[in-house]
Amino acid sequence: MNIRKGTEADLAGVLELIKELAEYEKAPDEVEVTITEMLNWGFGKDRLFEFFVLEKQDVIVGIALYYYKYSTWKGKCLFLEDIIVTEKERGKGYGRILFNAVANVAKEQKVRRMEWQVLEWNEPAIKFYKKYNSVLDPEWINGKLTYGQLQNFNQ
Repeated sequence: MNIRKGTEADLAGVLELIKELAEYEKAPDEVEVTITEMLNWGFGKDRLFEFFVLEKQDVIVGIALYYYKYSTWKGKCLFLEDIIVTEKERGKGYGRILFNAVANVAKEQKVRRMEWQVLEWNEPAIKFYKKYNSVLDPEWINGKLTYGQLQNFNQ
């Protein structure tokens, strides 16, 4: 088993894990991102995200994808978008290894806060995050406009 920063060559395997997660979350048709977009947004001049890969026998079995954001109250923060471990490798501590890698980046970067979201029905993930004494905040409601809504935005 090996954990390392992700590279351009990893993107096909990363996209497969993203699609697997979408299946697990009962939203397989929601994945719109392409490898070309990931290449641009992950390795282009306006890089938006970074990621770790976890390999077992040279096969990617897990990823942790994160990016930086800014809080008006706190300053620089790190947002953990996803930890994904392929289904057959879950329960072996790989999520913990990936989470710890991202938390260490947050610590090294001296960010003011590390954040993530978890679906309210995803009990295994909630249990996982509670092991870290994480604050799971029920106060905030997530808001968003979809791509289609933005394209039709006329205000």
